[in-house]
Amino acid sequence: MNPSPLLDIIDTPQDLRRLEKKQLPQVAAELREFLLDSVGKTGGHFASNLGAVELTVALHYVYDTPEDHLVWDVGHQSYPHKILTGRKNQMHTMRQYGGLAGFPKRSESEYDAFGVGHSSTSIGAALGMAVADKQLGNNRRSVAIIGDGAMTAGQAFEALNCAGDMDVDLLVILNDNEMSISPNVGALPKYLASNVVRDMHGLLSTIKAQSSKVLDKLPGAMELAQKVENKIKTLAGEAEHAKQSLSLFENFGFRYTGPVDGHNVENLVDVLKDLRGRKGPQLLHVITKKGNGYKFAENDPVKYHAVAKLPSEVPAPEVKPAAAKPTYTQVFGQWLCDQAAADERLVAITPAMREGSGLVEFEQQFPDRYFDVGIAEQHAVTFAGGLACEGIKPVVAIYSTFLQRAYDQLVHDVALQNLPVLFAIDRAGIVGADGPTHAGLYDLSFLRCVPNMIIAAPSDENECRLLLSTCYQANSPSAVRYPRGTGTGATVSDGLETVEIGKGIIRREGEKIAVIAFGSMVAPSLAAADKLNATVADMRFVKPIDEELIVRLARSHDYIVTAEENAEQGGAGSAVLEVLAKHGICKPVLLLGVEDKVTEHGDPKKLLDDLGLSAETIEKRIAGWIKAV
Repeated sequence: MNPSPLLDIIDTPQDLRRLEKKQLPQVAAELREFLLDSVGKTGGHFASNLGAVELTVALHYVYDTPEDHLVWDVGHQSYPHKILTGRKNQMHTMRQYGGLAGFPKRSESEYDAFGVGHSSTSIGAALGMAVADKQLGNNRRSVAIIGDGAMTAGQAFEALNCAGDMDVDLLVILNDNEMSISPNVGALPKYLASNVVRDMHGLLSTIKAQSSKVLDKLPGAMELAQKVENKIKTLAGEAEHAKQSLSLFENFGFRYTGPVDGHNVENLVDVLKDLRGRKGPQLLHVITKKGNGYKFAENDPVKYHAVAKLPSEVPAPEVKPAAAKPTYTQVFGQWLCDQAAADERLVAITPAMREGSGLVEFEQQFPDRYFDVGIAEQHAVTFAGGLACEGIKPVVAIYSTFLQRAYDQLVHDVALQNLPVLFAIDRAGIVGADGPTHAGLYDLSFLRCVPNMIIAAPSDENECRLLLSTCYQANSPSAVRYPRGTGTGATVSDGLETVEIGKGIIRREGEKIAVIAFGSMVAPSLAAADKLNATVADMRFVKPIDEELIVRLARSHDYIVTAEENAEQGGAGSAVLEVLAKHGICKPVLLLGVEDKVTEHGDPKKLLDDLGLSAETIEKRIAGWIKAV
């Protein structure tokens, strides 16, 4: 007879803490089943959440949340946390417009101690909370839960360095699963991985083979030997892991505990109860398996890091039909391989975004010219600058939202020295379900003020290839920013042709109204222009901007409209206003961009419509504005 469901009676962690410890494995099993069902219907981050089920249950069982602070790093693993903290009945809205965010969000729940989406922030944030509670006299506990992938970033070690030298009660949980989105790279993951365990396995296998002829003749001897073997393996592995990790983290001033099985919820509870009562900086090393409990995700955690919807009957991801149009990411990936074949100086750099940035094929074709530097955006840019100093042509493939993390390096290490580094900026503009932490809405604004930078914004897939080739050939820092997903379906050249830097092109001739459009806003502007009989210019470049074209359009039209998928403040529209002011031209100008507020998550088409940047809303906004002026 199956035990009565427990998850049904858990609405908050307070309900969880009323249970007996021996009931927690059942809670974890039901939570994993619920997670499979809910993500299977909505899609979302998958393997990371499956790997953190038992750890989440144990944390909420031991710690007095929300009084105690649980700070999740990145937030890919926060779905079990959301289920246990009053949001179980809202999981069907995950990552949908108006629904639950895909990451912890302070405005969503008092249990979300810190809003996240980028990696390696948890230790610093939890340390800040711990120090604040100490100064305020609050008897609270702060816990940072960080994966070994996020530990490859410098910010995590900056926080460790600071915390280890402070008289503060802080627990850092290192969730070690040998993965970030892709397999981890660098010296730290190798340091955490124990080779001794594999050596011990080989030694025990040899002993077992040599003695099997004797043991199999004794009743029960083989079973006893197997138990002894397993115990030796466990002890040897734990001892070696502890020895290696101890020397690293205790040198940072943390008291090290571990490694601990991250899927044994009852043992985790015992360990956490002990640690909650300790003083000073503590580090708990937990070993988990990404995708645990779902064999497809266990076997391929990269593919199952995030998924679309899962079928309700068959436990395998839905196979999407091949897209009729290539994505911008695929266009970049193919261009990169073609350009590398034509120029042996080209190297590609990614901060742990091989799949997302379209570099899988490049790595296969040019392994010696491919560099995954881990979750270390700052290092990626400075590393590229060093390569460029010696005549190499680096291409840094990076999301717009992650380039923000390396802004100082872009300015100080690349632009001020006028080094020819090409930044291929993916996910520019609205990104959809990932929401505001991943939206690429600021790059035009923060890049425009940087000296020596060339900034290009392609309007379709072929323009993307053209502008990548053009900027690659430039002898200065350059950036090509393109949106997530597919474009207009333009036929893409297989050549490496270039265009003139700083020159736009007229896509439609009209009367009275001139729409000066940038990148992804060219297509909806053209659709709106058909109803308004407006001229549409595809500017191609935000910097250097085509002053001659802007002046000509301003003098031959009554109204000027700018359109960009970027923040209005300091963006491409601002560049147009600067040109008009420079030439003493006074005309009515309407700036169409993202207004000064945080965007939400949801379907990109819905978001663009709400922001007034769809074809229909652009046409209505222009028509209404003209009537008003």
